[in-house]
Amino acid sequence: MPLVKYPRRVDPPWIEWDRKAQKSGLRHTVYSVNGDQYTGEWLNNLKHGKGTYIWKNKNAIYDGDWECGKRSGFGTLSVRNPATGDYMKVFSGWWINDKKHGYGTHFYSDSEYYEGDWKGGKRSGWGRMYFANGDIHEGEWLEDRCSGQGMLQLGT
Repeated sequence: MPLVKYPRRVDPPWIEWDRKAQKSGLRHTVYSVNGDQYTGEWLNNLKHGKGTYIWKNKNAIYDGDWECGKRSGFGTLSVRNPATGDYMKVFSGWWINDKKHGYGTHFYSDSEYYEGDWKGGKRSGWGRMYFANGDIHEGEWLEDRCSGQGMLQLGT
C-alpha cells in the first residue's frame, strides 16, 4: 500500500509575530522607531485608558487619559525647558479627539496663562486671560479671540 504524504501547512513567521505583537491591557513601555515611547494601557492595539506618551523630537510629555489612540479625558501636556532641562506644564485640562475641549488651563509663559473653556483646541466659551503686565481679561471667547461680553481689569 503506497504512503501518500502531503506537505505540512506552515504559516509564514509574520503571522505568529503579529499575533504576539497584539497589544491589549496594561503594558510596559512600548518604543516607536522614531524614539517616542508610551507606557500605559492598550485596547485592540490602540492607546486606551491611562498612559504617558513621550515625544522625543518635540521634547514633550502627555500624561493622562487616552481613548482609541487619541488624547481624550483629563490630561497634562508638558514641554522641556531648553535652559534648565526641566519639564514645564503647558496645558492641564480636558481633551476630546486629541484636541483641548472643556475646562483647562494653558500656560503661555510663567506670567501669562488662560483658564477657561476650550472647544476644538481653541479658546471658546467663558474664560480668564492673565497677562504679564498684570492685566486680566475675563469674558466670552470664540475661536481663540475675545468675543461678546467681558471685563478688562488693568494691572497696577
